Amino acid sequence: MTSLAQAIRTFQNSGASRDEFLILVDGALSVDDTSPGRLLEILREEQARTPLPADLYAAVHRRIEQASLASHGANSDETRLQTSPGALHQPSIPSSPSSSSPSLSARDFVMSGTDQMKEVGDTLNGRFVLEECLGVGGMGTVYKALDLRKLEASDRRPYIAIKVLNLQFRGNPKSLIALQREAKKAQTLGHRNIVTVYDFDRDGPVVYLTMEYLSGKPLSRILRAPEFKGMPYAEALPIFKGMANALAYAHERGFVHCDFKPANVFLTDTAEVKVIDFGIARVFQRPEEETDATIFDPGSLGALTPAYASPEMLEHREPDPRDDIYALGCTTYELLTGRHPFDRVPASQGRSSGLKPQRPDGLGTRQWRALRSSLEFEREARMPTVTQFLQEFGEPQKRSGMSGAAVRAAISAGVLAAVAAAGYFYASTHRTTPQEKAAAIPEKTAAAPVPTPVVPATLSLATVTPVLARVPCSALAASVQDQALSVSGYVGRSYGTQKLRTTLSQIPGVTHPGVQVQEVDDDKCDMLKLIAPYLTTSRPASIQTRNHDAQLTEGQPLVVQITTPPYDSWVNIDYYQLDGSVVHMLPNARSKDNQAPPNYAATIGSAGDWIVAKPFGSEMIVLLVTPAALFDTTRPESEPRADYLRAVEKRLADIANKFGRDKIAVDLVQIDTHPRKQ
Repeated sequence: MTSLAQAIRTFQNSGASRDEFLILVDGALSVDDTSPGRLLEILREEQARTPLPADLYAAVHRRIEQASLASHGANSDETRLQTSPGALHQPSIPSSPSSSSPSLSARDFVMSGTDQMKEVGDTLNGRFVLEECLGVGGMGTVYKALDLRKLEASDRRPYIAIKVLNLQFRGNPKSLIALQREAKKAQTLGHRNIVTVYDFDRDGPVVYLTMEYLSGKPLSRILRAPEFKGMPYAEALPIFKGMANALAYAHERGFVHCDFKPANVFLTDTAEVKVIDFGIARVFQRPEEETDATIFDPGSLGALTPAYASPEMLEHREPDPRDDIYALGCTTYELLTGRHPFDRVPASQGRSSGLKPQRPDGLGTRQWRALRSSLEFEREARMPTVTQFLQEFGEPQKRSGMSGAAVRAAISAGVLAAVAAAGYFYASTHRTTPQEKAAAIPEKTAAAPVPTPVVPATLSLATVTPVLARVPCSALAASVQDQALSVSGYVGRSYGTQKLRTTLSQIPGVTHPGVQVQEVDDDKCDMLKLIAPYLTTSRPASIQTRNHDAQLTEGQPLVVQITTPPYDSWVNIDYYQLDGSVVHMLPNARSKDNQAPPNYAATIGSAGDWIVAKPFGSEMIVLLVTPAALFDTTRPESEPRADYLRAVEKRLADIANKFGRDKIAVDLVQIDTHPRKQ
């Protein structure tokens, strides 16, 4: 029996024709019961080893996608359609994509007329060019797409992700309603660990959803790697927290995911955790004004993944947050051990067989108790909330003894305490009386007059700060150490570095000041005035371009790298353009969540979100990090610079009064953009 990998390698080694290769692939797929998700992974692995021509890669990918119409065993991670009361009946489907059976099948129905499968290279509504297939999920196939309208408008973030509804759902008359509900619900779930959904639309019979484009890989790819044997608790904990925070946020707003699994957890290249595909989430708290739930319930599509579905979901009971907790427990167990807690047996079978999960090695007692509770087959015995699961499982594990750093710190503290005690003892036991002091004073003798020594001027920030404040068009920060002055920041070109150095040298006590400043164009003075009060030498937050010379050419992606302070913060990145406008890179209507944990590092734009385009010249990207949200509502993606600066200046002053000026961190990077050489 020829496998897909063998078919690809045979083609690579034999030089067979395109038609011969595709016949070989069709034959392999017709007898291979591997899940479509795993087949796509095999295709990507072989492509990484020895690339196929682009058209052949797309053709094989399309055949695998078509094969996803076939049903799979319970051990598959793919979302399956259940047959339940009221659910759409699915006709039988031929096992081979290339079968020429004369009987009418579901595939014959959905592929008839103009209802053709979309693939890489196709365009939706004359606007979205499908450039790359990112994966096949339960409800749809996800593509990286170029938005031609944004490209035409020189938008620096022209790429989005598009989920095209799978054929079996497209045959369901309720599919468009399902996708509309998914878009509506996902738009209400604005959380840093939940993928941002923009809108939904249709192109003839093809319905699709647009969302933020993420660069990275699904968690399932990590868990299914042959060499993966589990993660240590400390490494798995950030992933667990990201998943748990997303589900807790959704549950607080009345939504159950209903199909949570590793394939629906995405790990970005910047180490972010994103939960995707709330497509079959159902409202478990139905307010009086919510009428959508009584009109259409996407759960009627019956889509779930048996290995991660709770017994209640398999029995078609009303969804509950504890169903997601069961799936979260299964996923967390796999993270720690590399294996499913019940060997991927559906929960209903595991319950009847009396299966019990084994305790993972190295897991603390409190953590194991929380994890085991999440895996209970009976809903009433299961961990009641994700928040409680997060609190108990995420609590630091107790360690016996003291770490080396703690021991060193304790020793240092003990030494300091001993020195302080000795000093106090000496002072308290050697107090001199007035008579002793008088006896210790020698008698005055005639002596030559002693010249008054010349005392050098004492240098301090108090003498430097007023001088820096008088430098026009600048944002400068100074430090004094051992009577040496260092100044960093930004100064307008008309004033210049040399003049600044001369000005500093005139301060009493300054001889050779250390000056590390960057000159900026004088049209940036208003922006420097804004950040000047908050600029410090320590730079608790920073921003820089990936190519550190900051020289960018037309068509290049704009990629910035940021770090945040050692406290929870809100990140704002603004692009000051030559045309006098400010473009908000973060947050904006598409990327609303900008909250960051302490000491966070991220790369923004690595997926080609922002592309260098006209006008060209010297432009500025400013990072503002605040302890509270800068604005309560999302500002327009682009606005006049003067309007924005007025609003920001007032808001920063309010935040500084409430939290302290030291809680506001700023940094900037100046880039020079150039047209592409002809």
